[in-house]
Amino acid sequence: MAVATENNRFFRAVTLWSVVLAVMGLIYYFSSLPAKRIPCLFPHSDIVFHLAIFGLLAFCFSRAMEGTFRGMNISRLVLYSVIFCTAYGISDEYHQLFVGDRCCSGLDIFVDSAGAFAGSMIFCFKARLPLVKILFAK
Repeated sequence: MAVATENNRFFRAVTLWSVVLAVMGLIYYFSSLPAKRIPCLFPHSDIVFHLAIFGLLAFCFSRAMEGTFRGMNISRLVLYSVIFCTAYGISDEYHQLFVGDRCCSGLDIFVDSAGAFAGSMIFCFKARLPLVKILFAK
């Protein structure tokens, strides 16, 4: 029985971290496109995209951390998620220096960090919500 539980935990961790890698791959793909191939849907759509995709990355990273390291302190979970996503955002901006018509932007790094903070906080709120309902139910 203990072996089956270990296998389940292992496959769950692999699944959770695979989602993180998939989101990172999606970010890398869009970063490798020249600027003229990315449509501008509305003013400042690039900022909204950075906020959303790095929020998704932080959400998935927080979920993978929580699934791998059960019982992690919420503040550490948020801190690790923001550090990881910001580091990936910096590497993403550096990567864009080598792509035609793209540049490195400090504003994008800031927005990536803000999205990472929001995404990890959303995960923490979502993950803790059932506990709050149990504690405060009448």
